[in-house]
Amino acid sequence: MRRVVRAFWGPRPEPVEALAGRWRLTLERVSQLLPVGGEWRQVHASEPDTACAPDELTAVLLVAQDTEAWSDRTGTGLRLVCTGEAGWAVELSGVAGGTPQFLLQSLVMTVEAPEDAVVPESELLAMLAAVWEPDFGDVTDDDILDALEDDAGFVVGDPVVGRFGYLCSARAVLIPDGLEASGPAVPDGGVLLHIAASGEIDTVVRVYERLRDAGALAPLARPLDRPTL
Repeated sequence: MRRVVRAFWGPRPEPVEALAGRWRLTLERVSQLLPVGGEWRQVHASEPDTACAPDELTAVLLVAQDTEAWSDRTGTGLRLVCTGEAGWAVELSGVAGGTPQFLLQSLVMTVEAPEDAVVPESELLAMLAAVWEPDFGDVTDDDILDALEDDAGFVVGDPVVGRFGYLCSARAVLIPDGLEASGPAVPDGGVLLHIAASGEIDTVVRVYERLRDAGALAPLARPLDRPTL
């Protein structure tokens, strides 16, 4: 089964060493949470994949910055994949460290797992929140996103929640009273919401609408001028 764990934030310029540290910690935590402790490989747009050891991340990001002339504005992109035990695979795709005016920075994790496997979705989202300090994040899949677009008017790029959601501290205080979805606080003051079990798409849609109407999912103002609400 395929699921996606995502984190998004606005402009936050960072030196390559800081980005490498966040990436390195992400790989370490993923290997602790999922049975994918093998070799990480970097995916290139027009060349074969290459091995990418955690201690090489600073050099890899420097090359990416040199290749992308506008990375100081758009953010430095990196895409890594790792295959673990039978049926397990993870892809990490991120753009970070830039000062974009309209497109959010992001870290997107795609997890492929056997049908009967237990995937620690909330732990993975909490890890991304702790490492990348985002504005919002979610655990989602194609069916959830289709339902939010069709039934709730969700627009791609706006803040959103899925089966689980993460909201930064400024968004967390806007969560309406009586919302049944709840979860533990994240160290930065944000909150992790456990919204619905797998397949409970109607519940996700209802909670999304309540959060949006309460202002907890208000989009960041454009042009972007801050990493979080």
